Amino acid sequence: MAKVNVSLPQGTRDFGAEVVRKRNYIFNTIKSVFELYGFEPLETPAMENLDTLMGKYGEEGDKLIFKILNNGLENPAKEQNTREGFEKILQGKNTNAITERALKYDLTIPFARYVAMNHNSLVMPFKRYQMQPVWRADRPQKGRYREFYQCDADVVGSKSLLNEVELANIYATVFSKLGIDVEIKINSRKILAALAELCGGADKMTSITVAIDKLDKIGIEKVKEELQQRGLSDAQINIIEQYLNINGTNDEKLTAIKSLLGGNENGEAGIIELSTLLSYFVPLTSHLVVDFTLARGLNYYTGIIFEVKAKNVQMGSIGGGGRYDDLTGLFGVLNIPGVGISFGVDRIYDVMEELQLFPANVHTGTKVLFFNLGEAESKKAFELMQQLRSKGIAAELFHEPAKMDKQFKYAEKKNIPAIIILGSRELESGTLVIKQLASGEQQTLNWEELTNFFA
Repeated sequence: MAKVNVSLPQGTRDFGAEVVRKRNYIFNTIKSVFELYGFEPLETPAMENLDTLMGKYGEEGDKLIFKILNNGLENPAKEQNTREGFEKILQGKNTNAITERALKYDLTIPFARYVAMNHNSLVMPFKRYQMQPVWRADRPQKGRYREFYQCDADVVGSKSLLNEVELANIYATVFSKLGIDVEIKINSRKILAALAELCGGADKMTSITVAIDKLDKIGIEKVKEELQQRGLSDAQINIIEQYLNINGTNDEKLTAIKSLLGGNENGEAGIIELSTLLSYFVPLTSHLVVDFTLARGLNYYTGIIFEVKAKNVQMGSIGGGGRYDDLTGLFGVLNIPGVGISFGVDRIYDVMEELQLFPANVHTGTKVLFFNLGEAESKKAFELMQQLRSKGIAAELFHEPAKMDKQFKYAEKKNIPAIIILGSRELESGTLVIKQLASGEQQTLNWEELTNFFA
């Protein structure tokens, strides 16, 4: 048989038991906080209709949508449309002759589509969380994958800033529980809208935010070059540079932005939003930091925006989100305001791994291994093992009679903390020997004492 070259698609990964347990630790921590704050679970399909997604993420985002080839392209009746469709694809255009569906880019737009389809039956405000994979045709690198999980929490049907306050505190609570020291950056798209108006008009908003969103990656000089290429004048670019250079404490930044925006209506509304959020926030190990360079290049944000960065590690954002008061309007359902945040689980995992933040017991699945020392002995061991399992204690019986050394090695490789020896002597006396592998400590128990020992 010829050797098969087996590989994974670039930007995707397999997860073994050890990694899955660590990831589940993150998922369960986030989920517990979502539930604590009254959010309900939701799942949407892996794929959406292409027109549901296109045009919702801005110019840069649309390029990263994974399109799905239509099924049935081998149908002779479709052959001519298929040829013409491929020609359009090669020209960078979309055509339903080739593709009508796509893998979801994030969880927010599918959620907006769900709300638009079901708003008459939802109790408002509707608070949902969602924990599912998404796909982006990005260039794979550290902390950036083509398939990755997002964990989102959103509230729709309310304009109250208390929602932003709660979401900020969810971030703080989750990262405190995970032991990650983070900086929760905040800004308001209203302030960015005011900046655009100061630089010639609202039509400059997208050009400015897309360029500013790249500041961390390309630096101020490259941002200025991009703004120039997008048609902004030197005077306008100078105003944006002043804006980007605002620093100091949160209060000092808010004072400086008041001075720069000079009474602009959008600017004043944005400043009120930030001030309100800061006044309600209850800091744990994390703090809110006003950051006017924060833009988040997605077009649907309208108010407060968030971005979370881990301290003491080189990594992109591990969370982000914001207010989107007209998102369902994209699907013809008006006047349903919303706000949401997202956790980047894959990056959170990388941060925790690098900083060695996972608890030691996260690796453990099976709590105890019964040695297999013969047919009669294994039958009794199986009976006792089922008693433990009925009490919720994870247990295994080694699959066949084997040398003690082989069974010890199995337990060690699987990080099983305890083993139980039930040989011919123990079978006669109604006892068993429990040994803790980490300490080497062992003791003899009667069979009746076993379940209480692990209780």
